[in-house]
Amino acid sequence: MHAKYISIYKEILSKIEGGEISSGTFLPSESELMKKYDVSRDTIRKSLDLLAKNGFIEKVKGKGSLVLDIHKLDFPVSNLVSFKELAEKMDNRVQTILVDLELISPDKQIMKDLNISKEENVWKVIRIREIDKEKIILDKDYIVEGIVPDLTKDICMDSIYEYVEEGLGLQISFAKKEVTVQNATKEDRKYLDLDDSDMVVVVKNYVYLSNAILFQYTESRHRPDKFRFVDFARRGY
Repeated sequence: MHAKYISIYKEILSKIEGGEISSGTFLPSESELMKKYDVSRDTIRKSLDLLAKNGFIEKVKGKGSLVLDIHKLDFPVSNLVSFKELAEKMDNRVQTILVDLELISPDKQIMKDLNISKEENVWKVIRIREIDKEKIILDKDYIVEGIVPDLTKDICMDSIYEYVEEGLGLQISFAKKEVTVQNATKEDRKYLDLDDSDMVVVVKNYVYLSNAILFQYTESRHRPDKFRFVDFARRGY
């Protein structure tokens, strides 16, 4: 026989998984749950602690227990895939919105990110990724013009990787990635549906061709409650 707090945990979890309790809403207060289940505060807190530990709720000081979205999208950290390849697994739930496409002279930061000189021009591509009618990814790409001499709106709306590999005959080989959590910027708030979130997960990609030439720097800014960043690791000896 399970301890009472386990039974309460399972009942609340079942309601979250079944959609009876929606993500983005708050659970009843500890006092209300005590009354509902006729148990002590300690028992309720154990149930809530278990829900929080397993990623189903987030305790918000002064507000209560916020139900998290358990149907997150898997974002592969190790693999180098295009958004189009990820989107193909999501049926018709995805839309790309092209915000900006222009050829620019790089500033000092972009010169550093791409390891190029001031004389080399760069394609700047800004795209919003809308999934299930919510704007949850802001992609900012910087691509060396000397390697990719032409970019069009159609290419950016479809797949830049596909164009580079199939259109230009180049082989994209590997990327160095950096994942951080940062405060949302004014740009994030302008382009993304952040709701009450004030943080974004930032994935920086330094992408190389098979000849080890760095040709693209990408900064993908994600709404954190919509993604689960996954990896596979093997212990080496």
